[in-house]
Amino acid sequence: MTADHKKKTPGIVESPIQDVFEGRHPSELEKEWAEKTLAPALEERPEKPIGTASGVNLDEHGNARFTTISGMPIRRLYTQADLPEDWSEDEYLGYPGEAPYTRGIHASGYRGRLWTMRQFSGFASPEETNQRYKYLLAHGGGGLSVAFDLPTLMGFDSDAPESEGEVGKCGVAIDSLEDMEILFGGIDLEKTTVSMTINSPASVLWAMYLVVAEKQGADWKKVSGTLQNDILKEYIAQKEYIYPPAPSMRLVIDTFEFGMHFTPKFNSISISGYHIREAGSTALQELAFTVYDGVEYVEWALRRGLNVDEFGPRLSFFFNSHNDFFEEIAKFRASRKIWYRLMKDRFGAKNTRTWLMRFHTQTAGVSLTAQQPLNNIARTAIQALAAVLGGTQSLHTDSYDEALALPTEDAARIALRTQQVLAYESGVAQTVDPLGGSYFVEKLTLDMEKGAFDYFYKLDAMGGMVKAIERGYPQKEIAEASYQYQRAVERKEKVIVGANEFTIEEKLPNILYIDHVEVAAHQTRKLNALKARRSNDEVRRTLDALKKAAAQEPVVKADGKMSDANTIPYIIDAVRAYATVGEICNALRDVYGTYEEVSIT
Repeated sequence: MTADHKKKTPGIVESPIQDVFEGRHPSELEKEWAEKTLAPALEERPEKPIGTASGVNLDEHGNARFTTISGMPIRRLYTQADLPEDWSEDEYLGYPGEAPYTRGIHASGYRGRLWTMRQFSGFASPEETNQRYKYLLAHGGGGLSVAFDLPTLMGFDSDAPESEGEVGKCGVAIDSLEDMEILFGGIDLEKTTVSMTINSPASVLWAMYLVVAEKQGADWKKVSGTLQNDILKEYIAQKEYIYPPAPSMRLVIDTFEFGMHFTPKFNSISISGYHIREAGSTALQELAFTVYDGVEYVEWALRRGLNVDEFGPRLSFFFNSHNDFFEEIAKFRASRKIWYRLMKDRFGAKNTRTWLMRFHTQTAGVSLTAQQPLNNIARTAIQALAAVLGGTQSLHTDSYDEALALPTEDAARIALRTQQVLAYESGVAQTVDPLGGSYFVEKLTLDMEKGAFDYFYKLDAMGGMVKAIERGYPQKEIAEASYQYQRAVERKEKVIVGANEFTIEEKLPNILYIDHVEVAAHQTRKLNALKARRSNDEVRRTLDALKKAAAQEPVVKADGKMSDANTIPYIIDAVRAYATVGEICNALRDVYGTYEEVSIT
């Protein structure tokens, strides 16, 4: 083949063997295939980029360039030669339920128990959201996942000036224990697992939840669910922080310690890559920064004096599932192996339950388009399937209309039905890790593992994640990845169906409208009535006690009992006195101050 011919026909390579097997040692059979089968096929039908814009997605030699959605190069063919020479099933895969857990943490996969089907939901008032929760549970939902509005996430009451225009808009407004009682009215909290997406005020909302469970007669030792409580990813990606990093980390470790003693079935944290990915990271960055956030939490807990094998089993994770099917599966599989290695080798954990990475997955909200929104049903199904094949323990599927507004009931039901079709019709739950042993999937898994540890070495050298955040390192990495992806979309190297290709004139569907003015007025009326009937002296007393505890350094006692300065019991006392979210967070603001992000250049 001449150089001139190569220029005329992008995608044809001078040597198929070199293109397919560069850096490898192919077998004679592979060489024969490349010469006799591949080369003639390329002559007849040259490879072409997936993007449709002319002249893009080519490498420096003019050949078609295929990559994952994160930009990782993809070979045409994967064989055993792509795996390390010492690759063996025993060392690299193992069996399900056994180290290194690449194939899953449960020996029988989903045969014994399906993943928990959660729907992230919350809007307007607690009264309205309570009705949506009952609707979802009645249609087969296995657990609830609470979306709070922005004022609640930022620790403000609905009547605060900072809350204007945002009350009930992106989630449910919760101002006090009264609201939490309404939110879960008629829902048995001892039998329903509940996940709460809350971070800076996490300990406050968790305290309200536990008091509601207590009022229902539930045993805290039987209550199960997950508190997101991941403040590090707020500094990295979502930016919904209140206090500076050090006191924020102290509050997180307070929940670890309290949970060890009083709520043994409740996950005290959900270390969240979801928001890192939504901010524009690659799959590898999501994996690396999320797992290393976990390392940072363990380090801080050990400094407190906690035993890794006591708090470790209640650490959980939360990942995004994006559009690149195989890349996502590899990410999930690698995460379990990496966490096992870290907990066993770095932290010396002996309890096998501490070695297990348990994670929830949500399909990628950022991948949903406002254009032709019904296409999002297909996107969500693909992403959900990747999560299931990757071995998730819990799954939330986005509704097709979420790029436009909060989900309607019909859209939320379709999202739930998507999970049910996968579970009961597709057959994917019948065998464990069905893609295990695939040359492609195993190579992607190994690449994810190696790339994550490369990031870990850099973060260790910086002194840990808090120090790296203060330097702006993860923020810069994510910003660059987001920029490069957006450039690829604009050049149509990455096609977004219905958005940058295959567009049509269309009429948008009906969406859920939130009257935030009326919601704010409703919440303010309740707040005024609450403050008129509660004991305000008791509120002041409990808040003063909280501030005093927050100002002290918590130290684990020699007998292993909880520190007297742990803030959670004091927050619970304030909650029982019907102090509001804003009042409790303001008390902590008085002690810790607030955080302003340094500019990143």
